[in-house]
Amino acid sequence: MSLISVDDAVRLVMVDAAPVSATEAVALRNARDRILAADLYAERTQPGFDASAMDGYAVRATDAAPPFAPLRLVGEAAAGHAFGGRLAEGEAVRIFTGAPVPEGADAILIQENAERSGPYRVRPSEAVAAGRHIRRAGADFSAGERLLSAGMRLSSGALALAASGGHPMLSVLRRPRVAILATGDELVLPGEPVGPSQIVASNTFGVGALVESAGGEVLDCAIAPDDEAAIADHLDRAVARGVDVFVTIGGASVGDHDLVGKVFADKGVALDFWKVAMRPGKPLMAGRIGATRVIGLPGNPASSMVAATLFLRPLVEALAGRPRRPDYRSGILGRDMSANEDRADFVRASLDDSQGGIPVVTPFDRQDSSLLSIYAQANALLLRPPHAGPAKAGDACLFVGLD
Repeated sequence: MSLISVDDAVRLVMVDAAPVSATEAVALRNARDRILAADLYAERTQPGFDASAMDGYAVRATDAAPPFAPLRLVGEAAAGHAFGGRLAEGEAVRIFTGAPVPEGADAILIQENAERSGPYRVRPSEAVAAGRHIRRAGADFSAGERLLSAGMRLSSGALALAASGGHPMLSVLRRPRVAILATGDELVLPGEPVGPSQIVASNTFGVGALVESAGGEVLDCAIAPDDEAAIADHLDRAVARGVDVFVTIGGASVGDHDLVGKVFADKGVALDFWKVAMRPGKPLMAGRIGATRVIGLPGNPASSMVAATLFLRPLVEALAGRPRRPDYRSGILGRDMSANEDRADFVRASLDDSQGGIPVVTPFDRQDSSLLSIYAQANALLLRPPHAGPAKAGDACLFVGLD
């Protein structure tokens, strides 16, 4: 396959990328950032009774008007403890915030506007209007009212509202399941002994974190050696488990030890493309086998993370039911740039203080695709389009934000 443009590759990856239809019930405590599967309706009215909004005295407004006569205290109401009687003319009930307003009372005289004259008498010092400082029953919502809409991402506020509406569990979309397989004889896991020809597998953890931040669930397949049968076995098992996306890291190029493409072909993966006109990340492939989407990422750390950001992140967001982020944002170039060659260049960069609300994007000097230390400092990928001419500091530019 010949090289295709980044935009064309993204379009192919995103074809039919609709939210996962399967749902599951989760406890409120575990539902933050999940996508609500169905409209949520209130099981109860909130508040369920007229409640005091202030500490003070429950009174009849006509009794708290000039000339201010003393009122007889006949009881007390606190949150969770209602006054059991009915308020009569000339009476008052000591009341605290959140307590039910006693029957017969129509206003709350705040304690700052009342003078106690003995244990059972209180005298208003300011008039109070009927309805003052009372939260009416149903002021927040009523039973049967729709509280939350299907498809929304559950924030902390949404979870508090669901709890108040009487829901201990919520129906949410299942997270898209993303299996990640690192390949290569040279790889060992962090903490394991590293041989003289080996390196520590880092990409799995970076790509996995990106998948989770996009709303996916990671199924870590660990490391497969440079062996066709081993890679094929991982693919078979992922498909059998019904994963939504199978991701390989490494082995996507065309060298003698780059076996992923051959395994995909042998297993009947229908590739949409193999190799993208971009830097870093050229050896990238994507396709499908049955209902499972397949993405082969390059092995170099920065290449893998850049490609995952541009292709895997929006795919997982779409499958998770999350709004897709804008592909590119506008910025101002922080320093001069030389002319670009024939591939889209995604330059690791930092976002600095904005000028007039537009971020300043400053590329790092070193851009080798093996340098994780540089990638970890970056919070943006500056786009240099194919054949772009020299650019000056202060020129307009486009960038992709990093997590």
